[in-house]
Amino acid sequence: MSQISIAMDVPSIDQAMAFYTEALGCSEKKRTKKSGIVSTGNVDIYFLEKENGTNPLPAGSDKRSYERHWTPVHLDFLVDDVKTMTAKVIELGGTREGGDEADWGEIAYCADPFGNGFCIIRE
Repeated sequence: MSQISIAMDVPSIDQAMAFYTEALGCSEKKRTKKSGIVSTGNVDIYFLEKENGTNPLPAGSDKRSYERHWTPVHLDFLVDDVKTMTAKVIELGGTREGGDEADWGEIAYCADPFGNGFCIIRE
């Protein structure tokens, strides 16, 4: 059996830990000078402090950028109250980029202060 964790590069451990615990309700598990771990449900999110503009891969020319970016892999946070959580996201430096509501539930498309997209969903 395997377990899943998520790793994210961020420019500031302190800001990442504050955003994900205060805005998204994660629990802090561990923090060091250059890394941190939060937990939500049965998933741990590992933050690694990496400077903007550095090369993330030995092979390749990509550079880390903390501007808004798109990736096909993102986090979904399942909640009871999308509006309250979205307000906290914005208050703590994140953004809301749209959303939808129907008989299936409600979704807010968001991004953290580091450009990583995620969704807040009420099913």
